[in-house]
Amino acid sequence: MALFNCRKGQKFMTLVIAEKKSAGEAIANVIGAKQKKDGYYEGNSHIVTWCVGHLIGLADPSVYDEKYVKWSIADLPIIPDKWLYRPNSRTKAQLKTVKDLLKRSDIKTVVNACDSGREGELIFREIYEQCNCKIPFKRLWISSMEESAISEGFKTLRAGRDYENLYQSALCRSKADWLVGMNYSRLFGCVYKINGCSIGRVQTPTLAMIVNREEKIANFVKEPFYIVEISNGEFTTSREKISDKSVAETILKKCNDKTATVASVVKQEKTEAPPKLFDLTTLQKEANRMFGFSASQTLKCVQSLYEAKLLTYPRTDSRYITEDMAGRIPSLVDDVAGILPFDVKVESCNVGCIVNNAKVSDHHAIIPTPTTAGVSLSSLDSDSAAKRILLMVCTRLVSAVGEKHVFAETVVSLDCEGEALTAKEKTVVKPGWKAIEQAFSLYCGKDRKTEEKPLPPISEGQQFSAEATMREGFTSPPKHYNEDLLLSAMETAGREDMPEDAERMGIGTPATRADIIEKLIKQEYIVRDGKLLLPTEKGVNLIKVLPESVKSPLLTADWEDDLKRMERGEITAARFMNSQSEYIAAIIKHNNTAKEEFRTLFSSDNSQFAKEALGKCPWCGESVYENKAGFSCSETDCKFVIWKENKYYSPLKGKTLTAANAKALLTDGKVFLKGLLSKDGKKKYDATLILDDGIDERNGNRVINFKMEFPKK
Repeated sequence: MALFNCRKGQKFMTLVIAEKKSAGEAIANVIGAKQKKDGYYEGNSHIVTWCVGHLIGLADPSVYDEKYVKWSIADLPIIPDKWLYRPNSRTKAQLKTVKDLLKRSDIKTVVNACDSGREGELIFREIYEQCNCKIPFKRLWISSMEESAISEGFKTLRAGRDYENLYQSALCRSKADWLVGMNYSRLFGCVYKINGCSIGRVQTPTLAMIVNREEKIANFVKEPFYIVEISNGEFTTSREKISDKSVAETILKKCNDKTATVASVVKQEKTEAPPKLFDLTTLQKEANRMFGFSASQTLKCVQSLYEAKLLTYPRTDSRYITEDMAGRIPSLVDDVAGILPFDVKVESCNVGCIVNNAKVSDHHAIIPTPTTAGVSLSSLDSDSAAKRILLMVCTRLVSAVGEKHVFAETVVSLDCEGEALTAKEKTVVKPGWKAIEQAFSLYCGKDRKTEEKPLPPISEGQQFSAEATMREGFTSPPKHYNEDLLLSAMETAGREDMPEDAERMGIGTPATRADIIEKLIKQEYIVRDGKLLLPTEKGVNLIKVLPESVKSPLLTADWEDDLKRMERGEITAARFMNSQSEYIAAIIKHNNTAKEEFRTLFSSDNSQFAKEALGKCPWCGESVYENKAGFSCSETDCKFVIWKENKYYSPLKGKTLTAANAKALLTDGKVFLKGLLSKDGKKKYDATLILDDGIDERNGNRVINFKMEFPKK
């Protein structure tokens, strides 16, 4: 029922802020906000708008002080007293829409409907806090974009401040990542003269794992091993591996043409429990293993399926559901099995296998929604990645509640001249859940079935003449990382050094690991080679120069544990941030000079640029050289630099300054430029760009300015 301000006759409204436009539209449809406006929907006493990811973010160091434009060890550490924010340049229009709506006088309540997790909490609160909004806000916490889930979520809205600890955790993670990235990138970039140096809390330990794996492979020395086998023509038994060839040859001679006796025949019936449901990481790993999808590709697919109301919330680290969901699962399993494009026999629905309240924190496992049952899979592109991901999740739900896989294992032990040899056989008694997974594999053209030669009838005490042979093999190096193996390594990194009761181990989160891999590729620290992820020379060299504490996964694993404790209110944000500031200051203090053996390691970074000086620095008289980003003074403590893309002139032209332009500026103090573009991009003109000094009014520091001089008409 609508609320009214009786004194003014004004109708009060509720403002709902979603994370994405698709989510906002789904919510607007459910709550009756049908009238489309510019950047929002309105109706039924509600206004529904949306962010586009992070509409604002932490400002770059140069916003705090112009001196930070040029990297210098002398300016470190950079630790803001008051944190500044800047809008995302690509989404300024939507930011203005959200801000204007928050300032409307008729807004009585605000609802945070961003994704239900740490990052979604931060996206909303960044805007809310930066607008200095005082309107009470509530939290919509849902795991599905289905109408029923949205409707139920609005009936059970919680006070927004109930999630204060989650917000503080997200904010601390964001600020601490900024401190690590800005300080360490500048520190080691300056010390070792690394162009475009980028260091991060998660990305650098991930890079170190890839580099270390390749080092182990390169240094691996294969070692031979020998296996003695005895056969009677019908079956073969083997001894355990032997590293000493002479020992193996002695056993071979001792057993050949001798009498072998069957010492025992042990038959056991064993079971294999159904697999657990998917969390995001296991889904990414399975999709990479089966289809070669990248982690980023899988995340995009599952996110689109979530927004299409076909799957539940994707960024989860749980592989279970809660007890209150159990009653709905049997009918969901029947419906989902009915749409699978291959034969599935649902023999039972053992819901208890997938229920565990203790292992569900923010969100339960990824499962299909009831909406999926009404979808015609034939209407989807048969080769589309999204369809394959949807089928994979549906198949996993059906198999996860299926019957156990039952098999019989027979172990035959043989004795020959005192040497023990064995043979094993497995036969399927009841396929259970594996029949479902096998059907899916066959449908996808990925048949996993392997044929095993069955053992003949054998009884204890049976004897036969032994035909002994020796087989030689070699130890194998570790496997190169693909995304499946790397995601597993990220999940468990640092586990051996973490306490057993640590709530979150590994590096990164299910929501961030895909982005980390893509960022390393973009920064040219690693490359994709088919399905493999391999380090570049630049990546290998970066790991060489970094201290263990910066590239170890232990720091980030420890962070994640602290952030989870913060969510529970066990540690404060101030305590966490103080410890990060102290740690960063210590790293800078002990790593501000280059190790002699690494001084020239990155000299090839600037090989593409001319080695001769372009001119003299107008501030200190030292030589100025070109680098990847601009033209800098060679004196480390001098702040003089002309950026190729500079805020003073980049809006006026469609290209960056060249080395010839910079040389003219240094020699003559000016350069004539032709074909400049006006700010609206509609007119071209010529002008002289003049190098000029200025003073930063905030701190009195000397800065570079430019002036434009136009030809007389």
